[in-house]
Amino acid sequence: MVSETYRSKNVCVIGAGPSGLVAARELRKEGHKVVVLEQNHDVGGQWLYDPNVEGEDPLGRVPTLKVHSSLYTSLRLISPREIMGFTDFPFAVKKGRDMRRFPGHRELLLYLKDFCDWFGLRELIRFNTRVSYVGMLDGDHVVGCKDLKWVVKSVEKKTEIFIEEVFDAVVVATGHYSKPRLPSIQGMDAWKRKQLHSHIYRVVVVVGTSLSGQDISMELVDVAKAIYLSGKSLDISEGLSKVISKHENLHLRPQIEALQEDGKVLFVDGSWVIADTIMYCTGYSYTFPFLDTKGIVTVDDDRVSPLYEHTFPPSLAPSLSFIGIPRKIIGFPFFESQAKWIAQLLSGKTTLPSRDDMMQSIKEFYHSRDVAGIPKHNTHDIAEFEYCDKYGDHIGFPHLEEWRKELCLSALRNAETDLETYRDSWDDHELLQEALQSPHFTQLGAQDLDFPL
Repeated sequence: MVSETYRSKNVCVIGAGPSGLVAARELRKEGHKVVVLEQNHDVGGQWLYDPNVEGEDPLGRVPTLKVHSSLYTSLRLISPREIMGFTDFPFAVKKGRDMRRFPGHRELLLYLKDFCDWFGLRELIRFNTRVSYVGMLDGDHVVGCKDLKWVVKSVEKKTEIFIEEVFDAVVVATGHYSKPRLPSIQGMDAWKRKQLHSHIYRVVVVVGTSLSGQDISMELVDVAKAIYLSGKSLDISEGLSKVISKHENLHLRPQIEALQEDGKVLFVDGSWVIADTIMYCTGYSYTFPFLDTKGIVTVDDDRVSPLYEHTFPPSLAPSLSFIGIPRKIIGFPFFESQAKWIAQLLSGKTTLPSRDDMMQSIKEFYHSRDVAGIPKHNTHDIAEFEYCDKYGDHIGFPHLEEWRKELCLSALRNAETDLETYRDSWDDHELLQEALQSPHFTQLGAQDLDFPL
């Protein structure tokens, strides 16, 4: 459906990470007036590394964490750079910088800074500004109203000056890797030794066999006397199995049953160890402490609900939307498609289905996940290229290139079999050449740059 009259809206974007930056660009391109509120001193969001975690709650249980980024010093990308760029701004190699295919986290931050500067987005951003409240103007009286407006309250961190503004629309782009998700373990509160979440790991039973748990365990083998990697399942990848067999001080254990005050860690198979430190590599939860929707949008066991296509709350859309909720996707192109859809909806270039139809779609999606046995906390884990392509069809956004899909799968396969080496040793040279010769890379002359092969 297409409207004949286009409108320009006054839009607030919360967050200047990857999703917030591309939202700002697309909104401005569509003719909207954009203000981006960013709590840190620069762009990057999660990719703006902050080493200063002293004084931070080690388990991240406080409502508001001082440090947003969950990066650790040695973190390298788990996806090859070729697949990560926005559609019209490739993540190309630059001389004098980290030229590896799987670079360290700072290289991605520099890419985001380049993107910001190339498209002149910095002038739209208010840095060091923390959003304290987002709510509907006149609250209950206008829920579902066509002309719904939003009150946004923020504070400039250095001057502590509070600002209250009214916007036609709000785009929440605050990411999903900041609020630690913790397990529930008997004796956890009474255990007197050190416990921390990987959110504040910077530099040791490791709970969780996720990618971060595996990465951090490999980093600890050279400095810790013993590392016990505890997971819900002992069915591990060939790559992790190789790492464990190679290092005598790295051990696999089942799930933790209980913690005892004397430092003993009991596992469900009856075995136990005395540990100095427990690190929880157990993921992150969605949290929007500033957002007041009168209970319309809720977060229950990591399900942000109700969201049509993981983006729009039916009774508040399109004036309220979320970018960056889905996980297990090739993120940047997907964020870009979300941003374009939101921008076109706000201008009236296109419209959403009816509220009832959107709610029905959401119910059917939840039912399909339940039937498939997918836990609620994995609601937003997509893990399929087809969904991303279908999402883009709403606005004619191009499908993911075949080489992008294949390079993604190739990296996943290599990580499965060679966890320690897959970032520096690969066998997808032909795919890589296809990518570098594609319009995605040649559009900005990126083919003239030096790529290490």
